[in-house]
Amino acid sequence: MSDQNEVPAVGGKSFTAVAINSASKAGEWIKTKLGNHTSLSLKYSAQDLVTEVDKGAETMIRNLVQTHFPHHSFLGEEGVEPGPEASDRALQSVRDAEYLWVVDPVDGTTNFVHGFPFFSVSIALAHKGEVIVGVVYDPIRDELFVAEKGKGAYVRGRRTQVSEEQTLRDSLLATGFPADPNYALPINMRGLQALVPQVRNIRSGGSAALHMAYVAAGRLSGFWEYGLNSWDLAAGALLVTESGGQVTDTKGNPYHLGVRHAAASNGHIHEAFVKVLEKAESDV
Repeated sequence: MSDQNEVPAVGGKSFTAVAINSASKAGEWIKTKLGNHTSLSLKYSAQDLVTEVDKGAETMIRNLVQTHFPHHSFLGEEGVEPGPEASDRALQSVRDAEYLWVVDPVDGTTNFVHGFPFFSVSIALAHKGEVIVGVVYDPIRDELFVAEKGKGAYVRGRRTQVSEEQTLRDSLLATGFPADPNYALPINMRGLQALVPQVRNIRSGGSAALHMAYVAAGRLSGFWEYGLNSWDLAAGALLVTESGGQVTDTKGNPYHLGVRHAAASNGHIHEAFVKVLEKAESDV
């Protein structure tokens, strides 16, 4: 796909081309390391893993971005201490940046470690706090999802469009199982229990960024998860909105980089979707 032609650069600068190039190069390198990583350590919990591949991919992306835009700020998952408080502090430290790259080098590290082929590279660029470029690359399927603010979203050269399901009962949703065992996981499970009887089915692939890309591409009707970070959501959120969908927090408030509990959908089901999550969240 000739993404650089089909998704023009923002403001005369090739932000999108750099994001595409960085995601593609990192993704191809990550794929060569599948089944061949040499280190594995825990971060926030037993479900929150990191390998030398995560760190190497983030360094590669950072270097590629800073070669072109040395004065831009950079927020990558592997440069932040584990835990929600550290994530919040890291985002606050760059909140006033004019241009901020928000990067998850391997979204789905657990899948990568186990050889389960569902993980992605997620790269977003925010201008004064608003995401203007979003790229999610699945190296296993060689699928590159690209969005620019106001210019649509694409995969394999085709414009993406959210699905047409009008009701929860016709919907295929996705969620994840958060690494935070004390707050995010229990509340996510209450949402799961509440939604399962009301929808067609629910999936859990293990990569929030790819789930969001699948909502954008019409493969899922919606996605939610508690306890996420800016690097999990930023690129995918733009993909969804540029494909005609809706992204909010789980209470229905507008998405911004600080949102940690997120719901994304085709828009048609969003009100009913969030209403179920709100009720499940309050039924403690």
